[in-house]
Amino acid sequence: MTDKVLNMSFSKIYSLYVAKAERKNRTRQEVDSIIMWLTGYGNEDLLRHTESDITLEQFFSLAPMMNPDRFLITGTVCGIRVENIENKTLRDIRYLDKLIDELAKGRPMEKILRSGKSDN
Repeated sequence: MTDKVLNMSFSKIYSLYVAKAERKNRTRQEVDSIIMWLTGYGNEDLLRHTESDITLEQFFSLAPMMNPDRFLITGTVCGIRVENIENKTLRDIRYLDKLIDELAKGRPMEKILRSGKSDN
C-alpha cells in the first residue's frame, strides 16, 4: 500500500485537494498556501509540479525545506494516527492530507498553519 501512495501522481492528488477545498467554499490559493507552508516550495515551483508527472514521493523528496512545525500536526487520516507513521515520506504526505481535511472542515488558516505554539 505504501508504494501505491508514494507512486501516485502529485498533479492528480493536487487536483483532488483543490476540488475538495472548493466543494467546501475554500480556495485553490488556500490549498497552495498550505502546500507551500509544509514543503517550502514557492508559487512557480508548485505550479510547475502541478503540471508535471512527478510522483508524491518525488514531490516530497525534492521539497526545498519541510516546515519544522509539521510535527505539531496530530490526528488521524484514513484511521491512522499521522504522528505514528514510521515512513518519513508517507508521514509527510499524510500531514498534507490532514491539513487539507482541516481546511475542508472550515478551520481557520491561522490554526491550520501551525506556528510552533500550542493550539490551546
